[in-house]
Amino acid sequence: MLAGGPLLAPDERLSRALVRSVPDPVTESLADLGNIPVAVPVLLLAMAYAFRRGLRRAALAAGAAMVLVPALVVPLKEWTARPGPLEPWAAGYFPSGHTATAMVAYGSAALLLSPFTRRPWPAAVALVLTGATAAGLILRGFHWPLDVLASVLLCGPLLWGVAVSRLRPRSIRRSSG
Repeated sequence: MLAGGPLLAPDERLSRALVRSVPDPVTESLADLGNIPVAVPVLLLAMAYAFRRGLRRAALAAGAAMVLVPALVVPLKEWTARPGPLEPWAAGYFPSGHTATAMVAYGSAALLLSPFTRRPWPAAVALVLTGATAAGLILRGFHWPLDVLASVLLCGPLLWGVAVSRLRPRSIRRSSG
């Protein structure tokens, strides 16, 4: 995919069609939703609330998922060394760290808060914030569309781990005998 393959040409065409189609100040603001100082405090507040309300294991799993984001993304960026859409001399654009940060922070926060709201709004807000981050990154030309898609696919299992951690363990029946 980095030097050739069936996805490279459509990725580049889509990027060329989208980049700078929205004013830069708008797209930069959207992309900034994936910055660590923006997304991680949202997660930390949700973790504190969930921990206080008894979802300790899930809160810790959410923190672990966030810690795993750079552990997964940074080596892939170094290994692929993909250039950026507007900066062909720079490298390290695949996968998108901002998308991964947004997805794990906002998605985990939604998973932590949803048991207490019993409403779909936390998931909807997480989807909107993550989607806005991804759109901002692509429209501004900070990332190729496949950089963003790779982060979504990479972080899905991390969110699944947070979701599973919310489940109550089954009581183990001891057989008498």
